[in-house]
Amino acid sequence: MRFLRTAAAAAVFAALLVPASAHAAPAAAAPGDSVTLPVREALVQLPVRTEDRTGYERTKFKHWVDADRDGCNTRAEVLKAEAVVAPEQGAGCKLTGGEWYSPYDDRYIAGPSGLDIDHLVPLAEAWDSGASAWTAKEREAYANDLGDDRALIAVSAASNRSKADQDPATWLPPAAGYRCQYVTDWVADKTRWGLSIDAGEQAALTEVLNACPNVPVTVTAAR
Repeated sequence: MRFLRTAAAAAVFAALLVPASAHAAPAAAAPGDSVTLPVREALVQLPVRTEDRTGYERTKFKHWVDADRDGCNTRAEVLKAEAVVAPEQGAGCKLTGGEWYSPYDDRYIAGPSGLDIDHLVPLAEAWDSGASAWTAKEREAYANDLGDDRALIAVSAASNRSKADQDPATWLPPAAGYRCQYVTDWVADKTRWGLSIDAGEQAALTEVLNACPNVPVTVTAAR
């Protein structure tokens, strides 16, 4: 399953450590560039700026699209990828049956109707953190990012709506055992898209990550 990555990452961490006196590799700068570095170092490299929601509208992030024109939109693609029991796919990519695990609240959910597809870094948060300056196509790509399995996640509708557009300063998953994974993926997603963090967000991420394994994250720049 897509959310079981931390243990595998930790297994290779020792090979990727740099000496304390060395400076870690710079974050990826051009689309397609990749970088691997400990998550706490990735956090340090995120720019810290005041957020601004002026002009935000959810409709400025077009979703859900069928980018590969296979008949299944982004929501359906995530549901199919993350199912622990595969659903049946009917005409028009209608999914029925199946079962999913919602790591935010440590629940199994039968059938797709009780699930939301969460933008790990919410659309409004992305806007606040730099996406307001992007083109419409860039925002569409962000809202439908299937190129990194940390960007979109199937979770219970209740947990997603509790989270809404909050960042880790005001919301963390109710399932405490998932919080290290959540904030690690948050840092990776912001790094991938070249987004900033604000001071409160930085403090919250630092506090959580200081109690978590300093696992390596590999990020490929999306823009």
